[in-house]
Amino acid sequence: MSSKQSASKTPRKSAAVSAERPPRPAAEPAGPRPARLTAAAALSALEGVALLAAGIYLLVMGLLGKPDSPQQAETGGLTVLALAALPLIAALGLWRLRRWSRGPAMITQIMALPVAWTLFNAGGALIAAGIALALVAVGTLALLVNPMATEALGIGPREG
Repeated sequence: MSSKQSASKTPRKSAAVSAERPPRPAAEPAGPRPARLTAAAALSALEGVALLAAGIYLLVMGLLGKPDSPQQAETGGLTVLALAALPLIAALGLWRLRRWSRGPAMITQIMALPVAWTLFNAGGALIAAGIALALVAVGTLALLVNPMATEALGIGPREG
């Protein structure tokens, strides 16, 4: 079979089929980003960077330090690095005014609250870290549920 014959037997989409599809509506809102949403994106990114730094620290200490269990230290470091992806991706989405980003950003803040409580109860210098984390988490949640932020993300009240 020649290449001309095999090329003619491959299915082709006609222009009429593609013209029948309705155009996609703009899924993401456009417009200026409110300062509250910018702040929420920055705080979420800050949390992601802190998790990234902690993950790298755990990995380095697992490799170069003298942990009781190097395998456990490495696994912990990799887990923290994976967890850093959620607030970083959410921050990028908030910065770009993507509707989907509000959910991961809120989940990150809700997950941070028990961590803040644990740090607070640990005592010593960790009390300050727990208070700071709790303030950032509650503040970011407040920014994310603000009507200006939800409107900028294209999230409105449900129509009855």
